[in-house]
Amino acid sequence: MKKLVSIFILTLLCGIAQGQENNWAVGVKLGEPTGITIRKYFNNIQAVDVTVGTYGGILSGERAYRGDNGRYKNTGVSLQIHYLWHTPVFNSEVLRVYYGIGGQINNRRSYPKRLNGQYEKAVTLGGSAIGGFEYFIPDNRISVFLEAGTYIEVLRKPFFLSPNLSAGIRFSPF
Repeated sequence: MKKLVSIFILTLLCGIAQGQENNWAVGVKLGEPTGITIRKYFNNIQAVDVTVGTYGGILSGERAYRGDNGRYKNTGVSLQIHYLWHTPVFNSEVLRVYYGIGGQINNRRSYPKRLNGQYEKAVTLGGSAIGGFEYFIPDNRISVFLEAGTYIEVLRKPFFLSPNLSAGIRFSPF
């Protein structure tokens, strides 16, 4: 999975190097998940957002997982992809609201009771939805954002819910 994530990041970074007309932004997201965020804006109303980083460290570092069968006790690696729609707030060019749907793949350690303190790796897959606000600093290539949403696991433990809450900063390098 690490090799796949590395290839994916390199492909996105090569796309960013193509130029400003592509409306790319790269940034850092802190919260749930925490990581590197890459966003591609389309036609002023849509975007694709990809976050690669850690999951489970802030809002759900240690919690029950799979009923009485065990717990998560650590953070894991996460890949999150969302298709977004965004619109100006009060016809403002600098403040936008966005919302979207997507998916998330996580790789964490699970500590089931049946293994008496030993762990097993748990690769999980699920859907997610987010909404947020993004403020574009005037006469600058920097934006800041605040977003919230939820992750609903499908593979491993169906209907396992986990909140997503993040804030961050993005830079448009071109």
